[in-house]
Amino acid sequence: MAKRISLREFQKGLVERLASAKRGGVTRALLGIQAGLEYWLLDLGDAGEILPTPALTSVPLTRPWFDGIANIRGSLYAVVDFSAFQGGEHIPPGSNNRLLLVGARFGINSALRINRALGLRNPEELELQEDRDLRPWAGEQYVDKQGRIWRRLLLRNLLAQPAFLEIGI
Repeated sequence: MAKRISLREFQKGLVERLASAKRGGVTRALLGIQAGLEYWLLDLGDAGEILPTPALTSVPLTRPWFDGIANIRGSLYAVVDFSAFQGGEHIPPGSNNRLLLVGARFGINSALRINRALGLRNPEELELQEDRDLRPWAGEQYVDKQGRIWRRLLLRNLLAQPAFLEIGI
């Protein structure tokens, strides 16, 4: 159930956020997603649309992590199971699965199948860790108040990986 606040509290909060924005204190929110057992953060500018998983057309002789092709409003998107691509478990079919359209900004019609979208995260509420993930698409690591590890998803690096682009076996 959503927390109820009065109109006065809402307006006060809005005024404070607008004042902070004018002072340059705007925090850049990051989109949180879950793929397999991992939690990822990505810039809203890099993230495309998030959709329920539509019907996929399978493509023979492709890697096991390549889920197929999706027709989204007349455009074809290559769909990759993001967890399986990284060597994790395949994301089981379910009503919570989502497609994250990621490549349009970079000229690639690609979508990542994820377990779920987790909404916006404020990086100021996360603690930066010194550990570094060796995957080229994994940026900084953070820990939230619940102890979950979040990795920054560097989409440009992911989409440039030959392993990501070469789906044939």
